[in-house]
Amino acid sequence: MAGRSEAGPTALRIMLGAHLRRLRERAGVTRPEAGWAIRSSESKISRMELGRVGFKVRDIEDLLTLYSVSEPDERERLVQLARDANSRGWWHRYHDVTPDWFDAYLGLEAAADLIRTYEVQFVPGLLQTPEYTRAVAALTSGTERSAEELDRVVALRKTRQAVLDRDPPLRLWAVIEESVLRRPIGGTRVLREQLAALIEAVHRPNVTVQVIPLGSPGHAATAGAFSVLRFPQADLPDVVYLEHLTSALYLDKRDDLDAYTQVLDSLTISAPPPQEAEQQITAILAELG
Repeated sequence: MAGRSEAGPTALRIMLGAHLRRLRERAGVTRPEAGWAIRSSESKISRMELGRVGFKVRDIEDLLTLYSVSEPDERERLVQLARDANSRGWWHRYHDVTPDWFDAYLGLEAAADLIRTYEVQFVPGLLQTPEYTRAVAALTSGTERSAEELDRVVALRKTRQAVLDRDPPLRLWAVIEESVLRRPIGGTRVLREQLAALIEAVHRPNVTVQVIPLGSPGHAATAGAFSVLRFPQADLPDVVYLEHLTSALYLDKRDDLDAYTQVLDSLTISAPPPQEAEQQITAILAELG
């Protein structure tokens, strides 16, 4: 059963890291000085502040002392945040069928309240049918997967999709190239079922779909698919997610966020409005027979 939206360990690490960075800068402490204080390095402080590593309670306590944070309740709040951030998310049980670099995205997806995505190759994962997911997993794994492994990938995807039904639900805004909806991933039958599921999805109040027609002129999204995730927590910045073949990028600098947000805004303005998506998908489905 889908639960309420709450910050998972990935989001908590980013929140705590950002808070530690602000405390360090306010105290006038450099990263090398902070690294020395916890018997580590400047790069370790950088990774901590980006939320990319776990936190040792002793390190947090030493840094808070270095940053002149002496108020007991504030210290305990941040130490407890570190403990919570070190917990494992529900997705950890699927670590055998997901790459390590994807774990961070799963945590951010679970914590987000809005995801805006642009897709050029596949139907967005949160809107995929089980058979479509199975076909994508078999196609993109790089090695032949067993039926059991594919079953686990499908189970993971289904669990992820619960964010659309939780309270409050995740809001998803997907801009999809029409070529995605014509590509017979898994065969024509699988594609027909996927298009029918998309038609149902566009009726959800928390799902918005726009389809960029094949004959449309070029646009600014020249770098391929990407997503922008937004979170309900004020301490958690928006994140741009870019997935590559063997890795992923997570961007949260203001300039990067502005650039990708502007591209998404441009796509949503130039594409046919969401009200036409059902008609567009239905027409493609009718062509498949």
